[in-house]
Amino acid sequence: MSLRHLRTLIAVFEHGSFAAAAEAVSLTQSAVSQQMKALEDELGVELFDRRTRPPQPNAHGKALIQRVRQLVYLYDGLCEAPGARAELEGLLEVGAVPTTLTGIVPRALAALRGSQPSLQVRLVSGLSADLLAQVDRGDLDAALVTEPKPVPAGMRWRAVLDEPLMVIAPAGSDGDDYLQLLTSLPFIRFNRSAWVGHTIQTALQDMGIVVNEVMELDSLEAIRQMVRHGLGVSVVPVSSAEADAAEGLRAVPFGSPPRVRTLGLIERQQHVKTGLTTALYRELVA
Repeated sequence: MSLRHLRTLIAVFEHGSFAAAAEAVSLTQSAVSQQMKALEDELGVELFDRRTRPPQPNAHGKALIQRVRQLVYLYDGLCEAPGARAELEGLLEVGAVPTTLTGIVPRALAALRGSQPSLQVRLVSGLSADLLAQVDRGDLDAALVTEPKPVPAGMRWRAVLDEPLMVIAPAGSDGDDYLQLLTSLPFIRFNRSAWVGHTIQTALQDMGIVVNEVMELDSLEAIRQMVRHGLGVSVVPVSSAEADAAEGLRAVPFGSPPRVRTLGLIERQQHVKTGLTTALYRELVA
């Protein structure tokens, strides 16, 4: 079985089509198609549904890809010499929840580009659950998400930072603590389909707080604007990089002791780009 064919198979899964994989591995689309056919003949099973355009992995292909990634990962680990080149190359495909795109993520990527000028990065934004699914499928190499509980089997989780959950209210609002603000003003909810939104809802239920919900939004900036204009209060994660965003708002810790959400990097336990994801993790922590 050719290791080259296995690398091409991984490229097809990661890039979504024979044509995109061909560009990624510097082959023609015809060569990629021939390699996949040869691999299928050797295995004695079809890996793609060729009735679709472009051909899509079938159940056999999806079942095989994790084992193929593990095999190539182990091979690359054996071949990697101690003290290998410091400069990283290739394409790092990473996801991040929207609330990190105005703070930690651009700063980490700028630092990474400064230290690794040959590294290319493709960034995707989405909710934690969607990003985790993309990492599991191999569509993304890693993602910065709210901590999953529990961490799925076969995945590696590395915490990056804790963000406090804060009650935000209009700057001139009355109320001495989070409880008074939440029960005296209309409530603007962070989308419950997001993990942090679910965390906030669970915390409200655990504390027995009944809110007067008037809207539910999935944009942190939209929630801030609604609160600034006096339309209600909300509970949101607030990072240390968002001091400018607090203008016109009053913020108090949510809960006693204050609740937090943990952000971290999730990736498959074994894949071919651990060097790249580790470099990103270091910059995120820094």
